[in-house]
Amino acid sequence: MIEWRQAEWRTTAGRIRDAAVSSGAPVTYGLIGVCGVVFLISPLSGFGGAAHRSEEALLAAQVAYFERWGVIPAELWEGSAHALITPFTALFVHGSWLHLLGNLLFLYVFGAMAEERMGRTQFALFYVGCGYVALVCYAAAHADSEQTLVGASGAISAVLGAFLYLFPKARVTSLFPFLFFLPLRFPAWIVLIFWFGLQWAAAQGADAGPGVAYLAHVAGFAAGFLYAWVRYGRRARVKVPATATEGDSQP
Repeated sequence: MIEWRQAEWRTTAGRIRDAAVSSGAPVTYGLIGVCGVVFLISPLSGFGGAAHRSEEALLAAQVAYFERWGVIPAELWEGSAHALITPFTALFVHGSWLHLLGNLLFLYVFGAMAEERMGRTQFALFYVGCGYVALVCYAAAHADSEQTLVGASGAISAVLGAFLYLFPKARVTSLFPFLFFLPLRFPAWIVLIFWFGLQWAAAQGADAGPGVAYLAHVAGFAAGFLYAWVRYGRRARVKVPATATEGDSQP
C-alpha cells in the first residue's frame, strides 16, 4: 500500500510538472506580460523621458502615477470607489526595474505548477483575491499612512504560500548570501520558510515610511497557505521531490 501511494504521488508530481511545461501556464505568463507592459509604458521605466521637459516634470509624473494607481492607506478607508479599486490596480504597478524583475522571477519559478494544480480560472482569481487581501492588511496596519503602496509582492507571496502547501518537497535552485551565493538545490519548504521568516522579522522593524511592505508579504503568504489548506486538504499535497519551473529563486 505504501509503495503504491508513493508511486501515485510520484506520478501526480510528474503529470503536474509536465502539464505546466506543455501548457505554458498562460495565466502565469500572462500576468508576467501584463506587469512588464504596464511598467514599460509607465513614467518609471525611463523610456518616456523625452515626453517630460525636465527632471521636475518627470518626478511629478511619477508621483501622480503612483497616487492614481497605488494604494494610499489613509485614503482607502474613506471608502471612495477609486480608493477601493487601487488594491487591484496596485498589483500591476512597480516602482523600479529591480522591483519588477524580482517579483516576476518568483512568479515565474513558482507560478506555473501552482496554476496547473489549481486550474487557470481559479489560479487567476486566487492571485488577484489574495493580492488584494494582502494590500488591504497592510493598509489596515498603517491606516494613517500617506505613503503609496504598489507591487505584486502580496499576490506572489500568496503563490509561494500555496506552493509550500501543495508541493512541500519540490526542489528549487536558490542563492543564499551566507553560502557565498552558490546556486544550490533545496526542498521548497526550506527555501519558503526561510523566506517567510525573513519577511516576518523585517516586518517587526518596519514602519509606515517608504520601503518594502514586508507585512503585505507576510499577509499574502499566510492567505495563500490557508487557502490551499482549506480548499484542497491533505490529499492535494504532492509529497515526492518535484522540480519547479525553470529558474532560480532568491529568498
